[in-house]
Amino acid sequence: MTKHEIVLQTILRSSKTVFSFKELVLLYDDVDLESLRSRLSYYVKKGYLYHIRRGLYAKDGNYDRFEVATKIFKPSYISFETVLRQAGIIFQYYSSIFVASYRAETIVCDNQEYIFRGLKPTILSNALGVTIQDTYSIASPERAFLDMLYMHKDYYFDNLGAIDWKKVYEILPVYGNHKRMKKVVDQQYAYYKNEFIGER
Repeated sequence: MTKHEIVLQTILRSSKTVFSFKELVLLYDDVDLESLRSRLSYYVKKGYLYHIRRGLYAKDGNYDRFEVATKIFKPSYISFETVLRQAGIIFQYYSSIFVASYRAETIVCDNQEYIFRGLKPTILSNALGVTIQDTYSIASPERAFLDMLYMHKDYYFDNLGAIDWKKVYEILPVYGNHKRMKKVVDQQYAYYKNEFIGER
């Protein structure tokens, strides 16, 4: 079995569904980059691999979109509307996948829209409230809630009762400008107590 065949078998057996070109380079001890690109192009034509966009490959067309979202720009993690919708904090459906990253950009590839929102490096690099999955990173509902308030202080949330407020206040210092953010969070918490549990 050739080195290329060994690498292909390694890819196909992996728990990952998406691979960046940089990750594939690391699977070789020593490889000519043009030779690797040529080999990957051959595998795509033969149907062994699926080409998502420049520098990103998958085992097949049934790859995990969250994996793609966090491999286009690094570091990054799934957050904002995507997590808030999953947690039942907002009810509006979005087909786009929302991602926290170091830059703001919208990218469409393979009929999927990825919306990246830029956070300060100090926020992005702090993993408090971010779960590192096997193949991607995703914010907890409370981290996504705070990410959204950091970007849009007047954002409307449909169901504040789905939030663990203790976790919100534990994560809050991540955002540095604690005074401004705390004021916004306190306003949301006061609204929650008034509307959801009847406290005034």
